[in-house]
Amino acid sequence: MIKVNVIAVGRVKERYFADGIAEYSKRLSKFCDFSVTEVEEENYKKTDAKIIERIKQREGEKIIPLLKGTVFATAPEGKKLSSEDLARKIGALADAGRGVITFVIGGSYGLSEQVKNAADDKISFSDMTFPHTLFRLMLTEQLYRAFSILGGSAYHK
Repeated sequence: MIKVNVIAVGRVKERYFADGIAEYSKRLSKFCDFSVTEVEEENYKKTDAKIIERIKQREGEKIIPLLKGTVFATAPEGKKLSSEDLARKIGALADAGRGVITFVIGGSYGLSEQVKNAADDKISFSDMTFPHTLFRLMLTEQLYRAFSILGGSAYHK
């Protein structure tokens, strides 16, 4: 069974997001070995461009050792994929025997260049900006949708 990891900066504090993520995680369990690893978010009282880069770098230093398998960084400059495209990517990796896929979600300021460069690919859901906790729910739902497409389910329609 393929293993899918999500590495995410920060904790989900809102119960409604946590409940949605838990529901899709449960649904994913019949398709893959799914896990979420949370990395502590860096917090500073005051920020400027230099501090923001330091925040991303420190968060990145926590993320890099956790990267396994084929890594997808979520970033605004990444490729925009349809649900079917994501399903095809996952299916192709599974068919090629790539047993581990990791998706990385940055914190409030995004991902460091180090993390983006360590990734095999960068993907984007939109040109819009989303709170990282909402995005974690969106990614989990899209992973479930991708596996449903691969399994021939009507869920994705």
